[in-house]
Amino acid sequence: MIQVYPASSRFEYDKGWLKGGHSFSFAEYYDPENVKFGPMRVCNDDVIAPGKGFGAHPHSDMEIVSLILSGNLRHEDSLGNVAVTGFGGVQRMSAGTGVIHTEHNPSEEEDVHILQLWFEPDQRGKQPSYTTGEFETAALDGALIPVASGQGLEGVTDLGQDLTIYLSRLEAGQRLSFKQAVDRRVFLFVIEGELEVSGAGETAKLGRRDTARIVEAPELELQAATPVFYMLIDLP
Repeated sequence: MIQVYPASSRFEYDKGWLKGGHSFSFAEYYDPENVKFGPMRVCNDDVIAPGKGFGAHPHSDMEIVSLILSGNLRHEDSLGNVAVTGFGGVQRMSAGTGVIHTEHNPSEEEDVHILQLWFEPDQRGKQPSYTTGEFETAALDGALIPVASGQGLEGVTDLGQDLTIYLSRLEAGQRLSFKQAVDRRVFLFVIEGELEVSGAGETAKLGRRDTARIVEAPELELQAATPVFYMLIDLP
């Protein structure tokens, strides 16, 4: 089953310094029918203005991944970690028993655009930790590239949950296939462009910022209707 959530269905916000959309219930937006998808709890599409950001705030028992799409994001936390990451970088924080952190745009001129993803961990009460990772941006062209995973993939930013986050860019007409294992889920997010997805006798077309939640589709066919940049998450 392919369930499409158009961009217009997101909770959108504009706080001046922060603009974007929530794909799941978050902060002031609550929909009891849209709280999670498997262990996935948050998909926030945030644009943070120059010099602005989130002040010190706590987290616990959550795997938090920030994918930087443009600009740079500065992270600082109570564990002593400080990092600035741009496109091609991944920030992962396992909040565990508790951590306090800040996130800011260090630029005085350029917005930072991020996708922030939260997942329930496979084990609660772990020691908190933070790491950054990198991926080769050119490798995204014509392929599904894992950028963070809890499935033991070598050279990929590690997560404390049995899932893998992929990024991909396709030219118009290019296609890829993805095999969905039994009892697993796929979450799709189109960052830019248009993507057609087919599986289990269904076909759906996704545009910019549209998402899809997919179950019981053993083999997915992904075809670019236009040049497209998208994220695919394989979830338990």
